Amino acid sequence: MKRALLLLLLAPAATIAENPNLVLPPGWADDPPALDSLVAFARGESDLRNAVSRYVLDREAIERRYPVEYSPARIERLSMFHLGWRERLRELDFEDLNFEGQIDYVALKHRIDYNIEMLALEEQRGQAIAPLLPFSDTLRKFQEDRHDRIRVHPRTAAESLDVVADQLAGLTAALESGDADIDVSPVVAWRAANQVEHLREVLADWNTFYDGYDPMYNFWVPEPYGRVVERLVAYRDAINAHLVGIVEGEVAPIIGDPVLAEGLKADLTVEMIPYTAREMIRIGETEFAWIEEQFRLVSNDMGFGDDWLAALEYTKELAPPPGEKPWRIFEIGDYSENYIENMDVITLPPLSREVWRLAMQTPERQLVNPFFTGGEVTRVSYPTNTMRHQDKRMSQRGNTPHFNFGTVQHELVPGHHMQGFMTRRFNPHRGDLARTPFWGEGWALYWEFVLLETDFPRNDPDRIGMLFWRLHRAARIIFSLNYHLGRWTPEECIDFLVERVGHERANAEAEVRRTTRDAPLYQIAYMTGALQFRALYDEIVGTGLMTPTEFHDAIMQGGRMPVELVRARLLGLPLTADYESNWRFYGDP
Repeated sequence: MKRALLLLLLAPAATIAENPNLVLPPGWADDPPALDSLVAFARGESDLRNAVSRYVLDREAIERRYPVEYSPARIERLSMFHLGWRERLRELDFEDLNFEGQIDYVALKHRIDYNIEMLALEEQRGQAIAPLLPFSDTLRKFQEDRHDRIRVHPRTAAESLDVVADQLAGLTAALESGDADIDVSPVVAWRAANQVEHLREVLADWNTFYDGYDPMYNFWVPEPYGRVVERLVAYRDAINAHLVGIVEGEVAPIIGDPVLAEGLKADLTVEMIPYTAREMIRIGETEFAWIEEQFRLVSNDMGFGDDWLAALEYTKELAPPPGEKPWRIFEIGDYSENYIENMDVITLPPLSREVWRLAMQTPERQLVNPFFTGGEVTRVSYPTNTMRHQDKRMSQRGNTPHFNFGTVQHELVPGHHMQGFMTRRFNPHRGDLARTPFWGEGWALYWEFVLLETDFPRNDPDRIGMLFWRLHRAARIIFSLNYHLGRWTPEECIDFLVERVGHERANAEAEVRRTTRDAPLYQIAYMTGALQFRALYDEIVGTGLMTPTEFHDAIMQGGRMPVELVRARLLGLPLTADYESNWRFYGDP
């Protein structure tokens, strides 16, 4: 969409509106929009752009003002905020909004409803950890009074801290002796331990406001404050050791925190995915089976017969020696960018190609993400001299350049780095509202789909590497949803990745650990989003409504949003104030 890009950047409104070459949503062909809608579409402007930005900024301001997690004061204030915004949206005349504004209205409404549900979940979780934190209200009130501009009474504060210090000593002793009458799951205990640490940080911030500035405070408070800080640390460690199972000096166990069916339903709704979690698992299984068959075809070409795991093992051993990895990534980056440019199916901003850099991922970070992380500074995982020998071998085997071959463009151009480059320039308010991974990760994997269908792979090991990651993304749907439904344990997820996908065990453990910490649908968003973009391409480009370049550029310029809203935007579909997800992009699985 080079013509549209130039128009968007340079042309005055009248020229945009009158230009016969401007590519509009196909749905507008028989029913031309009003002039303001036409101009708004061409320039990417939305009647609700400022409103969306204000919602995001105001929410962030309130969260900073009420920083104590699980606090009733925080939950009450955020509830008032979200409910107020929901009422204000209802008062708007939806039909008076331009088309881009209607897109934002639907996205904002879904996000507000979701945030209200998440506050209810936060309240439930706060109630679950409350028996382990009988001192929480005392400590949170110090900071909340300060933010309410209520001056501390030093002697009273010292007396309260003295009581809390004794409470903490008793709670810690009961856990260490086994006398504590507490029956909570490791998940609840893990949340409680994290909240203890959070309260310690909140209390430290409160202390810095007075310490050294108020003579009476420094007379009364430092001694009991010091005991409380020391005992908060001891109590946190006791919870981790006796209720969670974390042993000092050992790698922490994977503590699951599944959201179960109701939690998944809320996340699927806000992401506008009209399938149940079990339907999504069936989609993942269908894709998994297809990829396994492709693996067998390549494996036969390589002389390994149907034993594609043997072909995978062969590819793992093609890793370069230490010190060589970044230079292989640079080579792949140049190759992939030039290849995609020659395809002439998307506009690649020259500056986005110029500014990206590489950095190396620390050993600590590789425990959570043993592969790539993308963006303007893309971080590469590979063995370091400080790793144990077996960890070095697993990192090396899991990061052979043939495995990286399909993911360099995923992380850089036209993947995550270019996505960030474009969305900071076009409709940034949409990314601020919700950095939906179905748009972000889905787009990056979609390009792996596109390239695998061409002669992009240089050889069979490259094709093995691309298939490995595609299988991994299908596996993510299967294991992460089974985990969040409560059907699989973390250990079962690890075994699945090792036995069915071919992961090194350490890398599989890191993958599952990441799943327990990310948003519940993050892992399924890669494959699901890619399938959405592929279905949308078939619907729009496959029927001649847009050229490939027009299609891809329009997605980049539209900004981050659920892919169903991308579809509505590109097709000019009629929207309503109560629009719900209805696009069955995969048919009936």
